[in-house]
Amino acid sequence: MLVRLARLPLLVMPLGLFSMLLGVDSPKPIRPSGLATAPLQANWQSPWMAGLANDPAIEAVLAQYLAGLQRQGWSIPDQGVWIQVGNSAIAQHQGNVPMSAASLTKLATTLAALHTWPMDHRFDTLVGIDGTLENGVLDGDLVVQGSGDPLFVWEEGIVLANRLQSLGIQRVTGDLRVTGPFTMNFQADPNDSVTALKQAMSTATWPTSARQAHGNLPPGTPQPTIQIDGTVRRVPVGATPDPEWVVRHQSLPLVGILKAMNIYSNNVMSDMVADLVGGPRVVIDTAATAADLPPGEINVINGSGLGTANQMSARVAVALTVALQQTLAPHGFSVADVLPVAGEDVGTLIDRRIPPTAAVKTGTLAEVSALSGMVPTAEKGPVWFAIINRGWDLSGLRVQQDHLLQAIQAHWGVADAPPEMRTKVRMQQGDFRYGDPDRNIVLAPDLEQGG
Repeated sequence: MLVRLARLPLLVMPLGLFSMLLGVDSPKPIRPSGLATAPLQANWQSPWMAGLANDPAIEAVLAQYLAGLQRQGWSIPDQGVWIQVGNSAIAQHQGNVPMSAASLTKLATTLAALHTWPMDHRFDTLVGIDGTLENGVLDGDLVVQGSGDPLFVWEEGIVLANRLQSLGIQRVTGDLRVTGPFTMNFQADPNDSVTALKQAMSTATWPTSARQAHGNLPPGTPQPTIQIDGTVRRVPVGATPDPEWVVRHQSLPLVGILKAMNIYSNNVMSDMVADLVGGPRVVIDTAATAADLPPGEINVINGSGLGTANQMSARVAVALTVALQQTLAPHGFSVADVLPVAGEDVGTLIDRRIPPTAAVKTGTLAEVSALSGMVPTAEKGPVWFAIINRGWDLSGLRVQQDHLLQAIQAHWGVADAPPEMRTKVRMQQGDFRYGDPDRNIVLAPDLEQGG
């Protein structure tokens, strides 16, 4: 059943502008359930929630937004919104009600990762030889030991193979033996990952996707031609003696991995990160402590958000985003360095009309569309928000979300994010470039140097 809507007091800003931004016909002053005439009240008090300050104009914007959803036939109690400036909640609707949040779950996974490892943490992939190397032929096995790098892609495998070939490894008479957690190209099937690793070793076995990835590398990057005679197989850690380790491949820094994960809302990556942290229970506990979350308003069953059982309230989504900023800021980073940024990153923001330089996280399931993050304004600076919608018209819900953010920015003034909250982590640039040969460190420099 849809809730009853009551009248709002006189607005600070003409509703004509709001209706233009929100796509609303014949604007009428309304107040939906959850925006009572009494001041906002919170039973839970957290250090980041120090004040409560209504803004009638923003309440009117939110009211018009909800009224538009109601006219489209969506259940108003199934929509959650939280809008916050600094430590103050400005407006909300069902803000403390847990709802299926889809990939907003990745906010918790990201925060847990940042409280588990340092910003510059790198996941090592060791490569060793188990046998004798003579005249370019390894008479034995090539061994790879992973540690869970979530962003090991074609470019990484190709450049790693080039490094091995430069050390004189031209042919392997035995097998490619893989041990430890290893995933390549976001493959859900572990066997597909190790098969791709063997393919990366020689251009003769490259699929089209590998050739395309090579085209993303700097001009002149060699194409490896390591021949592996045997098969590729996985073995348990410790099942065989350690080989002679010859190369340590380092992943991108953690902050870059998280940025890539969130730009594309990559479910395999986020589930890998959650597992490496310790699993969903650890993600909840770590994020709840870091963001001082209210009890009972978040549930995580995996790191990605796949499944309606992953739930959080809108104010928890805001709390997680604020906590990300507080965690990153002392290290010279911001939410813009782990979340996609409107006007800069494509990924899940393709075709969106979110205000430029806003840092946001999207979430989508069959009947869920969610958005949370920061939108910059001239008067109030960063405005923190979360919108969780339930409905089938996902494209329509996204348009309305974008209009709501535009209206918020119109009220407080159009602005770019402050310098300290502009993107510093730019994928495929500098330290965040896929296939950087400098991340392959030789551990056995006495090996014969090939061509």
